[in-house]
Amino acid sequence: MVSVDQLELREVASGLEFPEGPIAMRDGSVVLVEIKRQTLTRVHPDGKTEVIAELGGGPNGAAIGPDGAFYVCNNGGFEWHDRDGITAPGHQPADYIGGRIQRVTLDGQVTDLYTEVDGLPLNGPNDIVFDAGGGFWFTDLGKNRGRDMDIGRLCYALPDGSSITEVVHPLMTPNGVGLSPDGSCVYVAETGPGRVWAWNVDGPGRVSPPGEPPRGPGGAMLLHGFAGYQLLDSLAVDGAGNVCVATLVTGAVSIIADDGTLLRQIPVPEPDPYVTNICFAGGDSRTAFITSSGLGKLYTLQWPYPGLDLAFSA
Repeated sequence: MVSVDQLELREVASGLEFPEGPIAMRDGSVVLVEIKRQTLTRVHPDGKTEVIAELGGGPNGAAIGPDGAFYVCNNGGFEWHDRDGITAPGHQPADYIGGRIQRVTLDGQVTDLYTEVDGLPLNGPNDIVFDAGGGFWFTDLGKNRGRDMDIGRLCYALPDGSSITEVVHPLMTPNGVGLSPDGSCVYVAETGPGRVWAWNVDGPGRVSPPGEPPRGPGGAMLLHGFAGYQLLDSLAVDGAGNVCVATLVTGAVSIIADDGTLLRQIPVPEPDPYVTNICFAGGDSRTAFITSSGLGKLYTLQWPYPGLDLAFSA
């Protein structure tokens, strides 16, 4: 156990192959994706792991839907590199399978739910969050091919495969997505620009500017812009309404208040430029889990603010 800024982070598991998309389960385990391994994996409290399903491509964000199944954003795959012991994702690979939203049952059955939106292919779905009505918001970050890259978007879909809509376009490398505790605001983190945007939610798959004049794509309000070379990854919202966004290069989780104030940054104990995600055990617990993906580790700690119940859990 290591103390970081008066917070104690404990390593739950190591040897994971670029873990992301953590989901805290009621039994104390954590279900996450291993992007490089191309699996949905359960990590038990003692650190042992078991593969729930092999997904192919690049499974990225994950969430539990109203039917108890897992819904996974699959980015289609990456090239992979080893940089001084750090696993790093690269450009679109030669065996890229295309982006998709996948439904995965606990017994390992995998269904490709969506591969396109409005007649356009999904390029690199990344992060996902369900609302209380049972629909889900997700980001399509796109892929980088070295000489060109996709322009991203925010989308909304239903878990029965009947409806998918592009809500905001263009966005530059949209990554993390989350909802305020009351569901009235949706947040998106853009990786490259280091920005977190906020929109009012007017209904399922509908947003409006938080105020006038519009400040960004789709009338978004700029919640926070990071100074220096700080890239953003996935995010979660805690029970205090803070946007908790994984911050690449810095190797930390940044806590942003709902008024845009950067409250603090919590680094992982062993420096890792690929700190990618965070999740909470629930509203009755301050337990949080952080994925340190470059080193293949999962950490847990007691969060300085209350956790938050997601719309659905298992």
